Amino acid sequence: MLCKRVLHLRVGQSERMKEMGNKVVVIYSGGMDSFTVLNRAIKDGKEVYALSFDYGQKHVKELKCASDVCQELNVQHKVIDISAINQLLAGSSLTDDIEIPEGHYEAENMKSTVVPNRNMILLSLAVGYAVSVGASQVYYGAHSGDHAIYPDCRPEFVLKMNDVCQIANYEPVEIFSPYLNVSKTDILTDGLKMGLDYSNTWTCYNGREKACGKCGACQERLEAFRDNNATDPLAYE
Repeated sequence: MLCKRVLHLRVGQSERMKEMGNKVVVIYSGGMDSFTVLNRAIKDGKEVYALSFDYGQKHVKELKCASDVCQELNVQHKVIDISAINQLLAGSSLTDDIEIPEGHYEAENMKSTVVPNRNMILLSLAVGYAVSVGASQVYYGAHSGDHAIYPDCRPEFVLKMNDVCQIANYEPVEIFSPYLNVSKTDILTDGLKMGLDYSNTWTCYNGREKACGKCGACQERLEAFRDNNATDPLAYE
């Protein structure tokens, strides 16, 4: 009888571990990188919990894309309003009354788009959500094109953050960045191989009817499509 009870307990634990290993939280902004990450997680056979944040950015066009895509894919999706943090995080052109700079990401003026400590905050919240739903990983769309300008997208940050998330809770959660060491061009290459349609994504820092084509985000996106000999489905000014 005791052996049967122990066997039943072990089977139950194994099933719970298997279930937890299949659940992932995807930080999903509605941009083309996180759109690809979302679909990569689905292709990997994961049970996806998509998580988007309104952190007080100047427009919510990305968030609208995220909601539409998750509804179409029948993916569980939460949009969390944390815009109150802007009382603490000042000085970014993405959230403050500062003009959005034009130019390539490697240009010095692009540093104005950095939101202080943003990704550490978003990852911390995503990990908390992962623990609450029993997910073993948080998928995060950092890539090499971000390294030059955003400190919290660099491999050193992701690795250290992952270390912390192994001990921050009783349940360890892995920060998984499938495109950490490749470019936006490579991300798009993978997305096109998956047959993804990028018409319901938004990348531009400006929230006008059409993408500006001049900010760092637009330039990098257009460069990725050119490198892939593909046409960007978005309209530009």
